[in-house]
Amino acid sequence: MPSEYAKSLGARLRAIRTQQGLSLHGVEEKSRGRWKAVVVGSYERGDRAVTVQKLAELADFYGVPVNELLPGGSAPSPLGPTPKLVIDLERLAQLPKEKAGALARYAATIQSQRGDYNGKVLSIRQEDLRSLAVIYDKSPSELTEELITWGVLDPEARRAVESF
Repeated sequence: MPSEYAKSLGARLRAIRTQQGLSLHGVEEKSRGRWKAVVVGSYERGDRAVTVQKLAELADFYGVPVNELLPGGSAPSPLGPTPKLVIDLERLAQLPKEKAGALARYAATIQSQRGDYNGKVLSIRQEDLRSLAVIYDKSPSELTEELITWGVLDPEARRAVESF
């Protein structure tokens, strides 16, 4: 009978796999047989113990840090839900292109993908903020402060980056 830890680990493995749009057989195909569907499935159910080495290799295959697979690594904060990151598109449009051009292009791409053209605000994910931080060559917290200064993000966004 699987332990609670094995079940939690399996649930994390399953969540990562499904987020990537992969079935168990899809994992086997994508890995060219390296990861058998039956083995990955048994890890996900907690029926089979996974070694640290295999877990590291599986994390590498999925392209995620090992700690993302480990249970208890990202417990929800007792302070309540993380505030949403909402870009003020009207304010963004008023900023000079040399300052906010990359952010404007990024926001336009998200709007296009979502078919969301309300033109007032745009919700972004923490992963989007991380990507933007790379583009701007800043840490997520530094970029958040800059976007707050520009009037594009609400000061409550600071709490969202505290969980990074």
